[in-house]
Amino acid sequence: MLAYRHAFHAGNHADVLKHLVLIQVLQYMNRKDKPYWMIDTHAGAGGYALHDAAAQKKAEYAQGIARLWTRTDAPAAVADYLGAIREFNPAGRSGAGDGGQAPLIYYPGSPAIEQRLLRPQDRLWLFELHPSDHRPLDASFGAQRGVQVRCADGFVALRSLLPPQVRRGVVLLDPSYELKTDYAALRNALADALERFATGTYLVWYPVLQRRESHLLPQQLRRIARGVDWLDARMQVAAPDPSGFGLLGSGMFVINPPWTLHETLRATLPWLTRALAQFEGAHFLLEQQAR
Repeated sequence: MLAYRHAFHAGNHADVLKHLVLIQVLQYMNRKDKPYWMIDTHAGAGGYALHDAAAQKKAEYAQGIARLWTRTDAPAAVADYLGAIREFNPAGRSGAGDGGQAPLIYYPGSPAIEQRLLRPQDRLWLFELHPSDHRPLDASFGAQRGVQVRCADGFVALRSLLPPQVRRGVVLLDPSYELKTDYAALRNALADALERFATGTYLVWYPVLQRRESHLLPQQLRRIARGVDWLDARMQVAAPDPSGFGLLGSGMFVINPPWTLHETLRATLPWLTRALAQFEGAHFLLEQQAR
C-alpha cells in the first residue's frame, strides 16, 4: 500500500515522470500569450525537505531524482526537469556539491513547479483536502498573486471551475489511490470534466501496482477519452516485493496533449527507464491516439 502523505514518496521515480511531463506541457502552453488556468486537484504540501523524517523513512528519492542529479548526459526533456528542480536547491549556483551541482536537499511538489512556470496573466488553483498538507500549502502559496488555495476535494471542486473563463486550461489529477474508491472518483471526475471542457488538457497520473484496479485503469481512461486525442506514457522500473506489493512504476495519461509531447517522450523514455531501472525487466510504453 502507498502512504497517503506524499512526503513519504517525494522525488521518487513516479514524481520524476509526472513532473517531467508537467513541465513539458506548461512550457508548451506558455508559447501563446493568451492566459490559461492551471488546476491541481490533489496538490499536497507543495514542497518537501528531503532530510525530514517523512522523506527519510523510505528515502524513495534515492531511486528517483537522486539517480539523475549529477548526470551530464540527460536528453533535453530530462535536462529541463533537472533545471527546474535545481531552482529549488539554489546552492548549486555557487558550484557546490558533487560534480559542481547543488546538494539535493529539497524537492518541489507540483504546485511549486506550476507556480514557477505560470506567467502573470495565468491563474493557479490548488486543492488539498488533508489538513496536515493544506496548512503548509496555504502558507506557501495562499498569498501569492494569481493563486487560489482551497481545503477541498479537488474532484468535487473541479466541476465549478470548468470551463475556465479564459477557455484555456490544464488540469492535473493526481490522487493517492489509497482507497479503491479513488479509481471510480477519478473516472467520474474526468468524464464530467470532458463534458464541460472538451478542449482542456488533462494530465492523469496513475500508479503501476499489483492490483486489479491499477491494471484496468489505463484502458478505462482510453474509453473515457474516446473521440479526443490522448497520449499514454508508462514506466515500470521496479519488481514486486516478496509480498507482492510496492509501487512498480507509474504512468501519465494526457488528454489533448501538445503535439510535440509524443516525439519528446519517444526521445526521452528509453534513457529515463534505463537510468531509473531497479531490475532487468524495466520497460516503458508510449502510445497515442491522434486524430
